[in-house]
Amino acid sequence: MIASLHNVLYVFLCSMLPIVELRGSIMLGAGLGLPWWLNALVSIVGNMLPIPFILIFIRRILHWMAHTKIPFFSKVARWIENKAHKNAGKITRYATFGLTIFVAIPLPGTGAWTGALVAAMLDMRLKHSLPAIFLGVIIAAVIMTLASYGFVGFLNFFTKI
Repeated sequence: MIASLHNVLYVFLCSMLPIVELRGSIMLGAGLGLPWWLNALVSIVGNMLPIPFILIFIRRILHWMAHTKIPFFSKVARWIENKAHKNAGKITRYATFGLTIFVAIPLPGTGAWTGALVAAMLDMRLKHSLPAIFLGVIIAAVIMTLASYGFVGFLNFFTKI
């Protein structure tokens, strides 16, 4: 089965979206019929692409948003900061290991974007936070690939009977 370039692009773009991230893109790729290895690879690359930029620039962006005269931006900045501070306790207790586990757990509100946001708010060094987030994304990719392709295989089994 040859993967359509359009389907690969959909998975790539989906994996870069906040909230959806890799968890949604792997399910999407499985549903589109992409090979598991290509789906996982494209999802990991897409999910990791925005992370260095978030780690480096998010504090400045949030500061600008919080101090602008546009009420919508200041509300969004406060919401993001509150979300980061709410999850900070889970991560600070175990530092980089906690960040890896937080990113790896495939639950709503966790993932690379939130992990990067919390790491930036906690002033974690890039050389510690980026590898921790990357490892968490790899673990999440393994979990979601096994779950998604197992489910798709399960459905295919019953449609062929």
